[in-house]
Amino acid sequence: MAQTIQELLAIKPSGNSQKTQYVDTVEAYDKWAEVYDTDGNFLQRLDTIEMRTLLPQFIDRVSKRFQPSPQETETTTTHASLVDLGCGTGRNTIELLSALSTAKKANHFSVIGLDASRGMLDVARTATHEYGAKSAAQTPVELGILDLLQPELSKTQLPSSLAGPGAVAVFAAAAGIMRAGAYLLVTNMHAEMGMRSQAGFTDERGVKVRPTSYCHAISDVLDAAAEAGFEVEEVVGAGADGVLVRGVDEQLGDVLGARAKKWVGVRVWFGVCFVKRN
Repeated sequence: MAQTIQELLAIKPSGNSQKTQYVDTVEAYDKWAEVYDTDGNFLQRLDTIEMRTLLPQFIDRVSKRFQPSPQETETTTTHASLVDLGCGTGRNTIELLSALSTAKKANHFSVIGLDASRGMLDVARTATHEYGAKSAAQTPVELGILDLLQPELSKTQLPSSLAGPGAVAVFAAAAGIMRAGAYLLVTNMHAEMGMRSQAGFTDERGVKVRPTSYCHAISDVLDAAAEAGFEVEEVVGAGADGVLVRGVDEQLGDVLGARAKKWVGVRVWFGVCFVKRN
């Protein structure tokens, strides 16, 4: 059984005297939602930077494989779905909408954001609504609950639009709602950072609130993906294994802010694109 990050960190205490409270994952993210995008998390900033390079490649590949013909476009009002699974506050949902608009594909797809936290979804709902009003976005957006920690509920929680042949692209390891040939773009904290830190925030009492979280090595992610029926799809800048890895150097630290400075020399992020085998 995989150890949680808090179990790994307990082996080597940090000496930090700040009071820490460990709570259920969904409860933690419900509490975190209000300040999630504004509490200075540099890993989110880095993920956004990388997504602005990855998403155009992703959309191009999805469009070439699944874009409807002119005849189909004229005769149907349904759209292939791009799913942001674990959408949180909608940060990457909005990046996806923006990338679709830039690629002039805004009316070719629908976007579905799914998350286990109702608090996060409330923030995402406001954010995507404001983005749509400001940009006059043409892409239909639907948000809904999906808790992959409770697999027995997952199928019943899926939006009706995913009840058919599956989504074209899903931002998480959820092969059950993807059609064959669909693309899966995954980004996460690198294990080198995960062995030293974990997700969490400081609440209004000054208490550090942490959800249960896990440290996954890239090799474990690749093995799990292969077992679920995925193959690595090459992306620009990836290593020999097809994985993009980012560490913090002095220059990137200046871009990401003060909290990134202590991570100079550490690999903190990775990204990989998969395709679902037939």
